[in-house]
Amino acid sequence: MKILVIGTGSIGHRHAGNLGALGATVETVSIRDGGLASALKHIADGADGAVIATETQIRLDLIEAAANKSMPLYIEKPLAFDPDTISAIYAAATKIAERSMVGFMVRYHPAFRHLARANLSDTYRYSFEIGHDVTQWRQNWSFADSYAAKPQGGGVLLDLCHEIDMAHCLFPGVLGDVESIGHTKYPGVDMATQVTRQGPALGLVSMDYLSPRSTRRIEIAGTETRRSFDLIEGRYADGEADLKFPFERNQMFLGAMHDFLALIAGAPTSSVEHLPRLDRVRASCEEIAAAHAARRFTGHLEGGKP
Repeated sequence: MKILVIGTGSIGHRHAGNLGALGATVETVSIRDGGLASALKHIADGADGAVIATETQIRLDLIEAAANKSMPLYIEKPLAFDPDTISAIYAAATKIAERSMVGFMVRYHPAFRHLARANLSDTYRYSFEIGHDVTQWRQNWSFADSYAAKPQGGGVLLDLCHEIDMAHCLFPGVLGDVESIGHTKYPGVDMATQVTRQGPALGLVSMDYLSPRSTRRIEIAGTETRRSFDLIEGRYADGEADLKFPFERNQMFLGAMHDFLALIAGAPTSSVEHLPRLDRVRASCEEIAAAHAARRFTGHLEGGKP
């Protein structure tokens, strides 16, 4: 298969490498070097599929062009950051939605897969937390020069939206309040955000760019069982049981890309419990966009990170 990888940042390079390892022929397309017009020409010239790993705000034109060529897509998360664009994408992508995916690769994490198979019906409270020191996140990377620092498409809620997606998968509910902390240097960009979710269980999703140490935890309180998962330290307590999940981070990306190639080939089945096929993830994408639109800034940092 020939697969276009549109976007040559860190995630685009990862996808290109994994596709090559899985046997695909990869053609990378740099938006920075060639602009949107170059990417559209590559799509018009044809391929078996494409990965869109660009900034969020320019994706609609690419998705429309690929859909017109009946070209399946793997679209990095978040699909879009406003509800109107979500609607436009789904209207454009009708023909390819069953053969396309959105990059919710944490659905492939073995700890999340364990929870996806568990009986969580006794849950009355849950929380998902993720935090990074954004200045130490990647080598040779500057927050100020990145898409993450832009008010259109940047900010921590969109960048680390996997936690909202996981909460959505495991616990049916609706969006509650969304409160954010900003920074005076980056108007409109959230540095820390917490999202409440309402339903049969009370939920809290927290994400930030400010933690001195990387944090990623899931806490689930049930009337019968308490579950405490630390995805950074690799400690997983499910009631009285301490679980082990041998895990290497790139396996999530490889698993998702394997399923994308299978979809292109016409094999729409997968062993993963929540296959992030485009036609199946609309409600999660809409919740992320709605949360972004609902942010209420309660304070702003001055100086310091980032």
